[in-house]
Amino acid sequence: MNALPRLHFVTDDAVLADRAFPDVAERVLECCGRSAALHVRGHATSGARMHAVAQRLQAAALRTGAWLLVNDRLDIARAVRANGVQLGAQSLAVADARALLGAGARIGRSVHGAAEALEAEADGADFVLLGTIFASASHMGRAGAGVGLVQDTVGRTTLPVLAIGGITNARVADVAAAGAYGVAVLGGVWRDDDPVRAAAAYAGTVNSVWPMYRT
Repeated sequence: MNALPRLHFVTDDAVLADRAFPDVAERVLECCGRSAALHVRGHATSGARMHAVAQRLQAAALRTGAWLLVNDRLDIARAVRANGVQLGAQSLAVADARALLGAGARIGRSVHGAAEALEAEADGADFVLLGTIFASASHMGRAGAGVGLVQDTVGRTTLPVLAIGGITNARVADVAAAGAYGVAVLGGVWRDDDPVRAAAAYAGTVNSVWPMYRT
């Protein structure tokens, strides 16, 4: 398995409900390849829909060298042999997920600060998604914590920290400078008029910015 990608594309229920999504997502993975990981996330999406999407996109991930991660649904991740899972605050403990998926699975934990990141590290997580860094449409009414949260968290955990929440292409360099390992994006790609073009732009920025930092 290749190293943890620095660019993560996250879905939600509205994205998964779009019947064109699997086709678009395949093109995104073909465009970004090893630079990217795709998170199949949909809290209210049926298991059947999530499984169908994940199964198709796992084939695309294997073909392109990208990662496929399934959020919360360990059964689906195991069924399609995804690279791993992303766990939320209400999910199973990392150790329990590891016992079900095996030592080779990559397990991320969503956190909101350094204390939670340290807990995730102690529990055996492989990486954390940290947010919300900037205000975003996905969390209306919630102010972003800013890059200071990234700096504080990176300074206290050894885990790779991926910044999420309002990460526009123009802000990638800011979170990289703050010490983030990478970024996770939702609206910046899937709500764009041309998601493949938007994903390619993010990949280009990520691949040019991170070589300047030792993360």
